[in-house]
Amino acid sequence: MAEEKAGRDGGVQSLRRAFELLERLADTGGEASLSELAATSGLPMPTIHRLIRTLVQLGYVRQNTNRKYALGARLIRLGEHASMQFGTWARPLLAELVEATGETANLAVLERDEVVYVSQVPSKHSMRMFTEVGRRVLPHGTGVGKAILSQLPPEDVRALLDRTGMPAYTEHTFTDPDELLAHLTQVAAQGYAVDESEQELGVRCVAVPLTGTPAPAAVSVSGPSGRLTREAVARIAPLVQATAATLSTHLAESA
Repeated sequence: MAEEKAGRDGGVQSLRRAFELLERLADTGGEASLSELAATSGLPMPTIHRLIRTLVQLGYVRQNTNRKYALGARLIRLGEHASMQFGTWARPLLAELVEATGETANLAVLERDEVVYVSQVPSKHSMRMFTEVGRRVLPHGTGVGKAILSQLPPEDVRALLDRTGMPAYTEHTFTDPDELLAHLTQVAAQGYAVDESEQELGVRCVAVPLTGTPAPAAVSVSGPSGRLTREAVARIAPLVQATAATLSTHLAESA
C-alpha cells in the first residue's frame, strides 16, 4: 500500500482534507453537491469524489435522493460522546459557579437544531432546578438556546426556526420569529440571555454563550423566580459571563 502523503506539519493530507469536507458540509447546513463542495473547499473534483466515496462507505456521509451529500448517522455517536466528555471536563467550573451563586449551573450545546444539556451541578437548596443530562429541547424556549442563537447569523436562526417550529412551552415562550430575532439582538448586546419562565413557569435562568468553540454552546444558572429575582440576575450575570469566558479560553487552548 502506498504511503499517505504528509502535509507540511507532518499530518496526513488526505485525512485533513476529509475532515475539511465534513466541516464544509456542516457549514452548508449539512447537505451539498460535489460542485458546491469543490467551490467552497478549493479541492480538485477527483479528490473530492474519492474522499466522499470513502466517507460514504464508512457511514460518515450519505447520499440523498436529490444526489446531494449529507452528514451521516455515524457522526451522531461521535458527537454525543464528545459532548458528554465536554460536560465532564467542565463540571469543576460549574461547581465553582454554584458555590458563587447558590443556584444550579448548566452547560448545553447545540446539536442538530436542538439544545442538549451535557452537564449540570445542582444547587444545594432543597428547592432547586433539575435538568437531566442528555435532555434535548428546542432552543427558542430556553435561556441557553437563546444565548446560543444570539451568536448565529439571523438567516441561520430563521432557517433553524423554520425547521423546528416554535411551540409554546408556557404563555411566555417566544412563538414569532421576528419577535425572537429582535430579542436576540438585545441578548447579543448585553452579553447574556434571561429565560423568564419561557420553558417552565416559576423558573428564571441566566445564560451566556461560549465563544470560539467547535460547536455552539452556553453556560447558565437557573433557579426559582422567587429566589433568582431580577435584582439577583444583575449580580449573577457577570459571574456566569466569567465562567463562560474561562470555558471558552480553555477550549481554545486545547484546540
